[in-house]
Amino acid sequence: MIESIRRAEKKDMDGINDLLRQVLTVHHNGRPDLFRADTKKYTDEQLLAIIQDDNTPIFVAVDKEEHVLGYAFCIFQQHVDDNILTDIKTLYIDDLCVDEHIRGQHIGKQIYEHVLKYAKESGCYNVTLNVWECNPSARKFYESCGLTPYKTGMETIL
Repeated sequence: MIESIRRAEKKDMDGINDLLRQVLTVHHNGRPDLFRADTKKYTDEQLLAIIQDDNTPIFVAVDKEEHVLGYAFCIFQQHVDDNILTDIKTLYIDDLCVDEHIRGQHIGKQIYEHVLKYAKESGCYNVTLNVWECNPSARKFYESCGLTPYKTGMETIL
């Protein structure tokens, strides 16, 4: 079903926005106290700027008709000359999503493997991401890809 995985382009914005809405719905349903419903994560101007920035690559999986099947939003991170952290280069996956109608076809795994390859070629030490506790299926997917926890965020609601 996947024709290719490539860097996102302006023409992919509608497909990316559709998937961003799916992610927002999952997060809103799990934590309506934190996530608003019926909104967009980014304005079109913000999304276009992210697409065009080499420090925030977005990768899209597309079919033969160039429909966006899934994406990975990534951000390069590095703490150069930090007092306590080493200056390793990290590729942080800010968001990874596959269209809810075609999940289970290993598209997410292929996107993740593409990101790993890109990170290695870019000289990264590691790839990191966060997963919301209200999204156990995402956590299970990431664990199946071989990711392990490296820090835990905690809260108390007042």
